[in-house]
Amino acid sequence: MNNHEIDFTLYGDDMQFVEVELDPQETVIAEAGSLMMMDSDISMETIFGDGSSQQGGLVGKLLGAGKRVVTGESLFMTTFTNQGVGKKHVSFASPYPGKIVPMDLSELRGKIICQKDAFLAAAKGVSVGIEFQRKIGTGFFGGEGFIMQKLEGDGMAFVHAGGTIHKRVLQPGEKLKVDTGCLVAMTGDVDYNIEFVGGVKTALFGGEGIFFATLTGPGTVWVQSLPFSRLASKVFAALPEKGGNKGESGIGGLFDLFNK
Repeated sequence: MNNHEIDFTLYGDDMQFVEVELDPQETVIAEAGSLMMMDSDISMETIFGDGSSQQGGLVGKLLGAGKRVVTGESLFMTTFTNQGVGKKHVSFASPYPGKIVPMDLSELRGKIICQKDAFLAAAKGVSVGIEFQRKIGTGFFGGEGFIMQKLEGDGMAFVHAGGTIHKRVLQPGEKLKVDTGCLVAMTGDVDYNIEFVGGVKTALFGGEGIFFATLTGPGTVWVQSLPFSRLASKVFAALPEKGGNKGESGIGGLFDLFNK
């Protein structure tokens, strides 16, 4: 096994966090800002890229960090290493209401493709890169863009998503049509494409956008019921200054009181 072998426990329901158990000298990598708490003997270090063994030398590290910039992430990631004696724990929290999905890459053919903001943490050695979609239509109209993250290795990785998570196993040739924002992750053998929603009325008045993702099996797909972008747009539209109903503003009305 090339990646560090870590144990974990999930806590919570709709506002989850994951507690990772580290043996001495074991390391977990995570996105900046995802830390919730950690034991005193765990040391933190900021690194370029993901610290995987594939990034040998300065050039490899710079390329790994550059890939993260393309996906809109930071140049840096944070490692958490158990420098003490005995087992220690570090916990990472989901940034918005939803679920954390643990994925054992050794059981998923060593590769997962996910939305660029879905990655939360992983065992050291897991490579966090970018996945370019081969078809031009996916790039221009995919909602999430033609660039998605890919997680490669044989260790544990954790991704997060909004609302309820549904796991769907697709048989060879089986197709599933998904709103582009609702797609969380898929195994590397799933074929992914963007298709136009037929009919002018559907496109203009359907409220689901003009394009959706078509996923073709075999493979496994994870879908979220409430993408953060959808939640944010509803909150933004409800603000009084954006035309929302002031009588139902709730907390917004409280803010107006303090601003007077």
